[in-house]
Amino acid sequence: MKQQLRRAMSDPDHYVVEFEYEDKQGNRTRRVASPIRFAGPRSFLALCLSREAPRMFQIERCRQLQLKPAWQYCMPVPIAMV
Repeated sequence: MKQQLRRAMSDPDHYVVEFEYEDKQGNRTRRVASPIRFAGPRSFLALCLSREAPRMFQIERCRQLQLKPAWQYCMPVPIAMV
C-alpha cells in the first residue's frame, strides 16, 4: 500500500489512488485522492477529489487501495457509500 502511495506522490500529474475508507464511526466510503505526503508512519495527507479539500487519512482504515490513472477523474468525484 505504501509503495502505491509513494508512486502517486512522486507523479501526481499521472496517478491518484482509489480506496475504501472507514471513518471513526465505522462508515465506509469509496474515495479518490491525490496523496501529498506521509504524516508519520500511519497516515497520509491527500487532496480528496470527492471533498475537494485536503484530508488526513489513516492508512489502517484504507482498504482495497489501487493506483489509478489521474486522467480518468475530474473533481468532484462522487463519494460512494460502501
